[in-house]
Amino acid sequence: MTTIQIMNIILIVILVLIALLGFIAVLLIFKIRNKDESNKSKQIKEKPKENVNLITRTGKSINSIYKFMEFDEITDNMIARKNRKQYVMVIQCKGINYDLLSEDEKNAVESGFIEFLNTLRFPVQLYVQTRTLNLNDILNEYEKRIQGINDQIIRINAQIEMARSRKNDEAVKKLMFDKQRKENILEYGESIEDYTRRISSSRNILQQKTFVVLSYYPAEYGDISNYSKEEVADIAFTELYTRAQTLISALSSAEVTGKVLNSEELAELLYVAYNRDSSEKYTLRDAINSEYDRLYSTARDVLDEKKRRIEEQVEENASRLAARSIIKADQIQREELRKRTKQRAMEMIEEYRDELSPQLYNETKKQVEQSNLEEEANQAPKTRRVIRKNI
Repeated sequence: MTTIQIMNIILIVILVLIALLGFIAVLLIFKIRNKDESNKSKQIKEKPKENVNLITRTGKSINSIYKFMEFDEITDNMIARKNRKQYVMVIQCKGINYDLLSEDEKNAVESGFIEFLNTLRFPVQLYVQTRTLNLNDILNEYEKRIQGINDQIIRINAQIEMARSRKNDEAVKKLMFDKQRKENILEYGESIEDYTRRISSSRNILQQKTFVVLSYYPAEYGDISNYSKEEVADIAFTELYTRAQTLISALSSAEVTGKVLNSEELAELLYVAYNRDSSEKYTLRDAINSEYDRLYSTARDVLDEKKRRIEEQVEENASRLAARSIIKADQIQREELRKRTKQRAMEMIEEYRDELSPQLYNETKKQVEQSNLEEEANQAPKTRRVIRKNI
């Protein structure tokens, strides 16, 4: 074998080795890329949900209501709870004034309520929520109507001036009558608006609402492991809505009307329940109009609220203690002053005893004692009034 043939064989072997190494390198790179992509996708799936916080202008964080409330979401007029293992539907009830009914009507209502209880075949809960009556929507409607009447009166005045310029007395008389009627309506409307506004300024007007809460567990349907979330929600809605209509029909026999709350009304129910103090100032409708897409709790922390109440109680008790202490100290000071004044007066009388007759001497001492008693009786009420005024 010649040298050239040997060199060709060696060259072929080298080329084969290079090709084999290149193929192995490509396989390794492909495997590494697939491993990186699978790790990234796994991290994305297993990445925990971040807590969404709202930072106020004062720098205080307001946690999302989903962080600590026991429900997942509000969907299809239902509240989903416990990782969609429970669905809740709420019925708002509107009853009648039982005390104003006659005896026969009361008996009929009681019989209807007994019938309602007998129809129950599933658990229910009664929930009563007390809210401050909000009359802002009514006041806005009154303002619009009053403004509309004002505009009508302005147009009638223009028509009256035109009729007078044309010397049409009959039209003027008719328009004046119409104007008087509109002015009477305007006066009546303004009085109602003023009365409603004064009622609205009082925070003691409360409105009590009663709700019936229905729950349904999809596990009651059977094995739902093969169903999607939408299908499970549809099953829960069908069952809850059927139960709700059955209850509404049964409640009607007791003169109680009811309706199923929609999703927005459910959100408002929860918002008021968890934001008692601030729900009157900042309503859920304000949040919706501001295009907020999550529920937030704006209520004070329980510990902060207790601390505030304790501080108010301490402040009130301290004011009372200070007032009592001032009055008591003033009485002690006046008693000391009275004693010293009496003692000095007696000393002065003793200095002039030789110049006074025995009868005048004794009468003078008597007057000193009585004068001190009368002065104390007259000055004590004035002192109390001055102290209360200063406090």
